[in-house]
Amino acid sequence: MFTTNSRLLMVRILISLLLIFTSWEIIAQSVYAPLSPDYYHIVDREEVLNKNFSPYLHSSYKPYRRSSIAASMDSIGRNSPNKDYIQTDNWEYVSDSLAISRKPFWKWFYRTKSDMLLVDQKDFMLKVSPVLYLSAGSDSNNESSPYINTRGLEMRGMIDDKIGFYTMVGENQAMFPSYVTDYIYTQGAVPNEAFWKKFGDDGGVDFFTARGYFTFQATRHIGIQFGHDKNFIGNGYRSLVLSDFSAPSTFLKLHTQIWRIQYTNLYTELVADAPWSSFGNNGTEAFPKKFMTAHHFSWNVTDNFNLGVFETIIFNRGDSIGSAFEWNYLNPIIFYRSIEQFTGSPDNALFGMDFKWNITKGVQLYGQGLLDEFSAAELKAGNGWWGNKYSIQLGGKYYNALGIDRLDLQGEYNMSRPFTYAHESIFTSFSHYNQPLAHPLGANFQELVGIVRYQPIKNLFLTAKAIYSDYGTDPVDSISYGGDPRKDYNIRLSEYDHSVGQGVANIQMMLDLNVSYMIKQNLFVDLRHIYRKRDSDDPSLDLTTNYTSLSFRLNIGLRDFGF
Repeated sequence: MFTTNSRLLMVRILISLLLIFTSWEIIAQSVYAPLSPDYYHIVDREEVLNKNFSPYLHSSYKPYRRSSIAASMDSIGRNSPNKDYIQTDNWEYVSDSLAISRKPFWKWFYRTKSDMLLVDQKDFMLKVSPVLYLSAGSDSNNESSPYINTRGLEMRGMIDDKIGFYTMVGENQAMFPSYVTDYIYTQGAVPNEAFWKKFGDDGGVDFFTARGYFTFQATRHIGIQFGHDKNFIGNGYRSLVLSDFSAPSTFLKLHTQIWRIQYTNLYTELVADAPWSSFGNNGTEAFPKKFMTAHHFSWNVTDNFNLGVFETIIFNRGDSIGSAFEWNYLNPIIFYRSIEQFTGSPDNALFGMDFKWNITKGVQLYGQGLLDEFSAAELKAGNGWWGNKYSIQLGGKYYNALGIDRLDLQGEYNMSRPFTYAHESIFTSFSHYNQPLAHPLGANFQELVGIVRYQPIKNLFLTAKAIYSDYGTDPVDSISYGGDPRKDYNIRLSEYDHSVGQGVANIQMMLDLNVSYMIKQNLFVDLRHIYRKRDSDDPSLDLTTNYTSLSFRLNIGLRDFGF
């Protein structure tokens, strides 16, 4: 993934950090729990029900370390129906007595409830488990039956209690719901994934999933992670800053947590463009690269009010200018905008804030505000200036709603002005592998999200998700109305009179109903129905989808088709 210069740079950084911290006191290592909305919902709800923030977690930056999850759940004084499940999943940080299986398979396999194979020595731990996602269903727009066939392996462990490692590899063949297939063959990308190719004659795709990294706890408060995976910034269902919708990327992350503060530095290599055809990605030559650096500062101002500040820079440097990586952005201190101006302002700089407020036990407000470009004078004039580019999120969560145990409600509003995230080329746009880095719709939209979760008995999870979207798309490929962040914002029609939803207007309603039952630790059966209706000013884009599926999942989260 890295160019020669950037590889050498990353190696130098890692070696320097290891040398600096080698003689320091080292504490037990931890890897991260893979991103999954259902899994993280269980962890987050306990903090809100407690009202006061957990001292181990800052929920505005995901994923969480497994040791932090275990410590947070262990600190819960009340009985929770999911506490044993989470602690069993992270038993090495709590108590191995939780994980011991009464009926191991052939004495070697599943000696613990969560691990197919376990090697647990004084200086080395290795946990190996299979990954399966087998799904079959029907789609009102497809005579063939949609399916998902994922087979893989997940491994995680520790060396000397100093180095943690994780890897997940999976081979996938799938035919998704019709609207997802349309997205793939229009955008040239499988949502959440990277390289892909055509499979069969009915719109199926074949892709390989690979994520992996190592972690090093340099001091009690500073952690280092290097590898290929995803990150998510925010407390909502969506993120308007950095989401897990696009493909994994290679990154170096410095994670500092001390007192009431968490400070995260992220240095990432991205794919600027992934050429494709109807047969999939073109894999005969290297894809062009770009880089992202990001800072996120999270501060628990009080025991129940958190404020965050974030910055992101997207940039590229050609060989004629110098190194492919801009060394100035290695500065770990916040306020990249001044550095970007120092280098001549060639890059795409975004700045914003986020917050969460646990108003009372079981109730939380949260939100994000992002500025790409902004002029107060132009905003006051009310002329729809194209350069007022910003995004806003406001949401709320209500746990044990209306006094009903384990009934959880969430509502969220998201809005993004036209041309937000876009820049002058694909090398500075806020995108990766043909996909937006933040919201799936890119920009030029308004959205309402409602989620109802209910757990009537211990292992049964009911989820209903409704999404209403009002967004604009481009009628002509050569002109941008501000929805696609990959397009050059200079090909706009005018300087003024821009509004949210301009271009080809689309109104979309989606309802996602899912029933999940956990048969054994991390083994789920899912019955799901998705209704999605899009009405567009362009009749050729009108589409109504009814998709029903039955799935079996082992050690993998439910795929999210919410766009």
